[in-house]
Amino acid sequence: MIMPAKMLEETLNKKVALLLKDNRVLEGSLVGYDDYMNLVLDDAEEKAQDVNKKLGVVIVRGSNVVRMVPL
Repeated sequence: MIMPAKMLEETLNKKVALLLKDNRVLEGSLVGYDDYMNLVLDDAEEKAQDVNKKLGVVIVRGSNVVRMVPL
């Protein structure tokens, strides 16, 4: 089992997919994080069934993240 802080450190500057509480999926490069697991994604895209929406740089509050998967 990998600990969250170690996973964040190993995933820094790599592409990840985030599942959010509202069932949206964001994909982008993880460029930053803090002790509260707030995440900063660069080149972020919202992935949906019918359309992908480019968002650019986004900050995601850690409490909204259900799952993070390295891509």
